[in-house]
Amino acid sequence: MDARVLTGQLLVTGFERTGLSPRFAASLARGHRGGAILFARNLPDVGHAWRLCASIARRAPQALPPFIAVDQEGGRVARLKAPVVKLPPMRELARRGPELLREAGQVLGAQLAALGFNLDFAPILDVDTNPANPVIGDRAFSSDAAEATRLALAFHEGLSRHVLGCGKHFPGHGDTDTDSHFALPSVAHDRARLDAVELAPFAAAARARVATMMTAHVVVDALDPGVPATLSRKIVHELLRVQLGYQGVVFSDDLEMAAIAARYDVREAAVAAIVAGCDALLVCKSEDLADEVHEALTREAERSMAFRGRCEEAFARGLAARSWRPPAPGDALAVRVALDRSRDFEARLA
Repeated sequence: MDARVLTGQLLVTGFERTGLSPRFAASLARGHRGGAILFARNLPDVGHAWRLCASIARRAPQALPPFIAVDQEGGRVARLKAPVVKLPPMRELARRGPELLREAGQVLGAQLAALGFNLDFAPILDVDTNPANPVIGDRAFSSDAAEATRLALAFHEGLSRHVLGCGKHFPGHGDTDTDSHFALPSVAHDRARLDAVELAPFAAAARARVATMMTAHVVVDALDPGVPATLSRKIVHELLRVQLGYQGVVFSDDLEMAAIAARYDVREAAVAAIVAGCDALLVCKSEDLADEVHEALTREAERSMAFRGRCEEAFARGLAARSWRPPAPGDALAVRVALDRSRDFEARLA
């Protein structure tokens, strides 16, 4: 495989327009992107979302179906609005028990799949043990590790009947007092506490074969002093892959977040994330930066056979997931049937 295609397939990127960015579309058609992540800025309504997903799916080479991803957790993290089902924060929904969570995941997953998405960056596997946490809080299912695990996996079970799910943020962002969008958080616990609390949901998710996981831009000194998890081979490869036995696709969190971008050259960080064991990299907004990251990955793949081998491994893992669950926007009737389930489900919640 051409090195530019190989490395481009490891990038899942965003753009600022509501319509399909011509620049992104051209990169996708050349095989230089592995997919798109869409935000509220791209999705003014469900009709637009449906057309945009269909355009992305059509532009990708047939042999390289793309990830079409969205953060649709519920509560304050919901890029798609009505008539997509409006879910409360997961901590609130979790009080209703695993059966309702499983149904909520299934309703949401069916709607996302009908619109053309094949990946939802949910559920949160972080354990909400710090009341001062500015970014996780009620997005987490529980402050108890066992309950967080049981409830998050119930939601994932329903969701994954229709789309790929994603457990995040490994190795745990629940006990931080800093938002990694703006600074680099740290987790101070020893390994015994990490195994009992922070890592427990991810270990269970690995056993349950959750399709994808996302790294956290956090430093855990007990695991790799001073190194953000996204860039740490000790954390991503040795802990997640080897010790926990995870076989799915590992996404980086957005490399534009200040936890990475304010401290590292993002191009160098992208190379380090792949070396660490990430299989897909998120660059969520800047198309210029996405192109620069692509060039950096390509140069490294042409320079180092070891790095090229790591890229080939990452590409194969990502393509297997995309091929198993390719984006398949439904026809107008299928979309309407899926969206009509919102009313009944929301009435039950009320």
